[in-house]
Amino acid sequence: MTHAEFTPDALDHRITVHEGPQTIELELDGLVFRASEDATAFYDHLEARIAETGESKWFFLVHKTDYRVWDEAWFSYTRRGRETHTAHSMGTVNVDESELTRRQIARTAGTDMADRNLFATREAAWAELKTRSSTRMDQPVHVPNHRRASFTRRFTFRPSEQRLDIDFAGVNLAHSRDVNDVYNWLSHAIRATGRKWWLLINYDGMRIQQGAWVAYDQRKTALEAEYALGTVRYAPGAETEADIRLRMDARGTRPNIRNTRQEALARLDELKDQALSEINAH
Repeated sequence: MTHAEFTPDALDHRITVHEGPQTIELELDGLVFRASEDATAFYDHLEARIAETGESKWFFLVHKTDYRVWDEAWFSYTRRGRETHTAHSMGTVNVDESELTRRQIARTAGTDMADRNLFATREAAWAELKTRSSTRMDQPVHVPNHRRASFTRRFTFRPSEQRLDIDFAGVNLAHSRDVNDVYNWLSHAIRATGRKWWLLINYDGMRIQQGAWVAYDQRKTALEAEYALGTVRYAPGAETEADIRLRMDARGTRPNIRNTRQEALARLDELKDQALSEINAH
């Protein structure tokens, strides 16, 4: 269960966007990440705030005094943090004002053990960020790995069943360009039909690389909210399945992943029956 301090309203004041210095300041002081749901709620909201800026790359200044990550939240917290860093960070500095950290910084100053991203004051952290150069204009242009003409053959509309089959088998999404290409093509194809569909998605052997996850999660969520009557996935690779379950289970959403196509079709029929029962009940 997500704790009250991880609701969007409670988190929003902890995320400050400084446009000029291209820095996002995160106030984690005193927060306790008790469960996977907490980490998911925090990073979901952070990703949403980043998306609102229209800029992909930022420096991060993170306040971490007296914050805790319990064992139950550690995997989700570190995994989502790594994905966010890969997708958005030009550099991150941390501020911990505890006496223990002050002593550590003093003890390791000038040695190979010094953590050059850890500071005891906000002022020292800001001073360090001012020495770093923005790389927004230097970001490499992602080379697309997929072509529209061949990829759209993976979308099969079945009007008599109100179903859209999406074949992601063997697809490798290496970066945000791949994600945006694929979901732009998919959105265009669905929009042209003028209706919503039940989605059956084949994830057999699909790979979503670290640098693609943030964009993938945002585009998938938006597309399903706009166009899906319901979604069932099947035969995902182990790593992809773990990531999907991590994000969706922690949100209290059933990922509807099945091992085989037949099992997925059976689950889709269950969803259709549930939807019909709800309509009849009203």
